[in-house]
Amino acid sequence: MNCRSEITELLDLSARIGRDPLLAQASNGNTSIKLGGTLWIKASGKWLAHAADEEILVPLRLAELRLSLQRDLEFSESSVNGGGESLRPSIETAMHAVLPHRVVIHAHSVNAISWAVRQDGEERLAERLDGIRWQWIPFVPSGVPLARSIQRALAESPDTGVFILANHGLVVCGDDCGGAEELLRDVESRLAVTARKGDSCDCPLPAEVDTLPRWRLPETGQLHALGIDAVSRKILRGGILYPCQAVFLGTKVPFVPASLPIPKMIERCESDSDNPCFSIIEGRGVIVSREMTKTQQAILDGLFHVVQRIEESAPIRYVSDDELDSLLSEDAHGYRQCAELGAGRR
Repeated sequence: MNCRSEITELLDLSARIGRDPLLAQASNGNTSIKLGGTLWIKASGKWLAHAADEEILVPLRLAELRLSLQRDLEFSESSVNGGGESLRPSIETAMHAVLPHRVVIHAHSVNAISWAVRQDGEERLAERLDGIRWQWIPFVPSGVPLARSIQRALAESPDTGVFILANHGLVVCGDDCGGAEELLRDVESRLAVTARKGDSCDCPLPAEVDTLPRWRLPETGQLHALGIDAVSRKILRGGILYPCQAVFLGTKVPFVPASLPIPKMIERCESDSDNPCFSIIEGRGVIVSREMTKTQQAILDGLFHVVQRIEESAPIRYVSDDELDSLLSEDAHGYRQCAELGAGRR
């Protein structure tokens, strides 16, 4: 098989993953393939779901990537595609570079994340992933720190092909696209968790919410479970579950008492200094900002799917305040901008 055919296979695989909201949301997740001395990796802010319609891959020289990593430097090379658009490599480029496998899939699997946010996640997954060469990676920031953790894990067990990233997601590797996808589907079936709620939820919020100038009811009724389901509210009150939640939705989940009349509810929402894109009306449902973007909608949908898969008794390991400060002090704004630009191109 020639290089172009293998890149086409990767793009087809990327699109399939990106179209599955249980595996990827908005620009989250990335894929790569190593061909000769080149790493082809998804660009920062690009949506896997758009892989069939636009350029999403950046070609990078593996030797330079690995040299940068030896010097503890982030790799910042950019590439220009045929349309003249400057593309930046994914923040996860260093991780893809240190993995020896030809094909790497990093998915923000909601099933994997529902286990990855648990303090007992590694222990609980031992039986489910029995027979698979896998390792648990404690939470570290993306970029060089995550790549270093992967390197240490590989030093202990070089034949590892699956990594569960605490408070982050799933990495699956293979010799080719077909093998990597087959392993991904196997892991997903083992990690599958039944959600507490179905696909829809009756909303006791009045229809007048949809007449408000700045707020509306969500397009997907299932989101109301975040406000109606007591377990979901308890989980969300505890803190931030994973970085993308903080980057795109804010560092705290806004709650509004259901006892307030609608005007007072809206006043409470709009008084929040963080300018949230959604608010939870306790016991009644969810309202969203009319300025909510496609990216924020996709991330909120993903949060719903994760939370509905976490049992009430689960010991949760939330992202700490120090970790959040570190995450948001980096180029979080730039990453959000890239994702929003990627959302608008079809």
